[in-house]
Amino acid sequence: MSDVTAIGELLIDFIEYGVSDQGNPLFEANPGGAPCNVLAMLSKMGKKTTFIGKVGDDMFGKQLKDALVETNVGTEGLCYDKEIHTTLAYVHKTPDGDRDFSFYRQPGADIRLTKEDINAEIIKDSKLFHFGSLSLTDEPVKTATLHAIEVAKSAGITVSFDPNLREPLWDSLDKAKEEIERGMALCDILKISDNEIKWITGISDYDEAILALAKKYPNIKVLFLTLGKEGSKAYCNGVTAFAPTFPKKVVETTGAGDTFMGMTLNQLLDEGLENIGNLSEETLTRILTLSNVTAGLITTRKGALRVMPDKAEIENYLKENNIEL
Repeated sequence: MSDVTAIGELLIDFIEYGVSDQGNPLFEANPGGAPCNVLAMLSKMGKKTTFIGKVGDDMFGKQLKDALVETNVGTEGLCYDKEIHTTLAYVHKTPDGDRDFSFYRQPGADIRLTKEDINAEIIKDSKLFHFGSLSLTDEPVKTATLHAIEVAKSAGITVSFDPNLREPLWDSLDKAKEEIERGMALCDILKISDNEIKWITGISDYDEAILALAKKYPNIKVLFLTLGKEGSKAYCNGVTAFAPTFPKKVVETTGAGDTFMGMTLNQLLDEGLENIGNLSEETLTRILTLSNVTAGLITTRKGALRVMPDKAEIENYLKENNIEL
């Protein structure tokens, strides 16, 4: 049995790595894709994970499979497309520290995953099923994803969702909102970012926005809100919690939200998924604190999937900074 199975995109993130002697930008081909980043973090914490998705039958597809094997993410659900190449994303760091994404995905292999590609037994043999909105942008992967969610819910498996909005991949923001709201109506655990919750609710006050989502989607047992350098919040059955971030020298922020999600799911598994609807403020604060620390550590390096923090690194940081959980 897998602790967590995830469906979605597995791609190459080309991340800026300086300039050449001629002044041209240099890029490093990093394995990426939000669902797999989440699984890689979980695997670092000793959880058994499995990925469902599709890559091209090309050099990048082989690199990505090798990366999953290296990080102990199960590849039983990985498929190859012999006609369409692996999806690529170029990540440009803006002067304010944020990122711009340029995707090469029309088409890309990840959106070619079909319902028939999915082995339902992989999902049924999991404790938790995770997905994001990038596998809801196009067909046939949208139908495949909704089918996988239906399999999970029919089997009584806990479902988690991270919208992870990437505007360039949607035909319109109206369509993005429709599909992300569909995802929120199907999940038990939601992780959402500050800009996403403002956009989806139209409410600028975070506490009011959280309450609005909790009221609209009573199926969500626990909600996590990431606030970038301002920390994170959580809401569970009327109980709220907050934890700050901790100072680190930021190199690159790609994968920070995925790392947060992975560590959060790791802790929820440790707490027992049957308890996620009744978490105390103390427990929520501890979860947020550890997830913030772990997400912060990933920002001190380039890449994500292959370089997730391990237990020793996390414990050393907690000790060196006198952080009590």
